[in-house]
Amino acid sequence: MAKVITFGELMIRLQPYNYERFVQADRLEFSFGGGEANVAVSLANFGMDVAYVTRLPAHAIGQAAVNSLRRYGVDTSRIVRGGDRVGIYFNEKGASQRGSVCIYDRAHSAIQEALPADFDWDRIFEGAEWFHFTGITPALGPNLVEICREACRAARARGIRISCDLNYRGKLWTREQAREAMTDLCQYVDVCISNEEDARDVFGIEAGATDITAGEINREGYRSVARQLADKFGFEKVAVTLRESRSAFDNGWSAMLYDAASGEYCFSKKYELHIIDRVGGGDSFGGGLIYALMNGRSTREAVEFAAAASALKHSVEGDYNMVTVAEVEKLAGGDGSGRIQR
Repeated sequence: MAKVITFGELMIRLQPYNYERFVQADRLEFSFGGGEANVAVSLANFGMDVAYVTRLPAHAIGQAAVNSLRRYGVDTSRIVRGGDRVGIYFNEKGASQRGSVCIYDRAHSAIQEALPADFDWDRIFEGAEWFHFTGITPALGPNLVEICREACRAARARGIRISCDLNYRGKLWTREQAREAMTDLCQYVDVCISNEEDARDVFGIEAGATDITAGEINREGYRSVARQLADKFGFEKVAVTLRESRSAFDNGWSAMLYDAASGEYCFSKKYELHIIDRVGGGDSFGGGLIYALMNGRSTREAVEFAAAASALKHSVEGDYNMVTVAEVEKLAGGDGSGRIQR
């Protein structure tokens, strides 16, 4: 039985080849991805028993989406089949000083039209120890807010730990809608994951002396952000990913993990990234963090593992993070040389 359950929308990813722009492309690459699905694949590649929950059509494209998870060992037996379409997102990869562009086409997708009655959470959570979702899923509509609420209540009743990546998406809902829904849902959450912008956009909590567009981060400001989030919702732990964006290719990447019980703040080492694919970077951090915490690693060990897992994801094409525990531990241990392995 799966120890970890993740819940969200699995989408088709359509992308021009190489670094072409949408307006010049005459063909698109086809793959699958989505926040919570990306976390599930990371965990499966780390050897964890993980199941992914969503709603997908019963037709061939829906089955292809299911198969994209099965090939990596994710349990898909809890996926609900129904609806008419798989959501789509179009991704235009940025280069140099030109940022990436993401366009959603997910209205009337199978999960967006799901109802609370579609999901039997008592059955879904049988044998589970951890539940993960993101702020993207309730952004799909009021029905998804209610489904997430029922999932969280069922998980809490079973003593299952709950993690949530705030993942604010301004193209899906307003800050006011996000604040109302996430204020309610976060009362159930044990481990919160945020980034430079999410805490500000959703809850108005902002790190001082930080300019993310200029690539300037005041790490100490995030101590206050984490503490305010923990105090507001009673989170056990708050993780904040710290991205210094110098160009579409070159970023500084690190993270902080705050343990509310001990008052301990741990910052990971910083990685200088030359990016192949940024999409899924935050999800790979979430997968690494869940793996580390479920395996009893200390606050420092957990944030180092999660940051290293995410750093490696930036070198992998596609949404899913194709790395192993050994590769992550090697990087977290200080070997970032990139030398050939023979």
